[in-house]
Amino acid sequence: MTTQRPPLVVERSYEATPQELWELWTTKEGLESWWGPEGFRVEVKTIDARSGGKLSFDMIAESPEMVAAMKELGRPRSHNTQATFAEYDPYTRLRMLYIIDFVPGRRPYENNIVAELIPKGAQVTMRVSIDAHPDDELTQGTLQGFTSQLTKLPAALSALRQRRSR
Repeated sequence: MTTQRPPLVVERSYEATPQELWELWTTKEGLESWWGPEGFRVEVKTIDARSGGKLSFDMIAESPEMVAAMKELGRPRSHNTQATFAEYDPYTRLRMLYIIDFVPGRRPYENNIVAELIPKGAQVTMRVSIDAHPDDELTQGTLQGFTSQLTKLPAALSALRQRRSR
């Protein structure tokens, strides 16, 4: 953990199977379908979904508003992100250890994201814990960004089901 502060916890329930949600977390097509806040998208470069496997993707500002916001902040439109699948318990628990190396003026540091899938009848509760960042502004931005990207998940589930039914 990067700090002694409690992690951020976001929990949502979906009409889905653990296998469907797992696929959205652990495949190139799945991750690209929902990862990143509104106005951003990701291009997965490497995904070796197994314990110890690597993940690399570019986070890209896509909407005109986000491109302008990144420019105003003096940040590039795109940045590469590196992670390792630190824990890999299929359909149940996933821990991804990210290297945060894109914050201006701050040395790179590690940050964990843990996703737990808890089946409850026809639904699955997805509980995600994210390490707090060293600064409050980045921590709040992470919470807002992750909450925003969860709005993409229902459409990603629908697209996954359409692909499977072909």
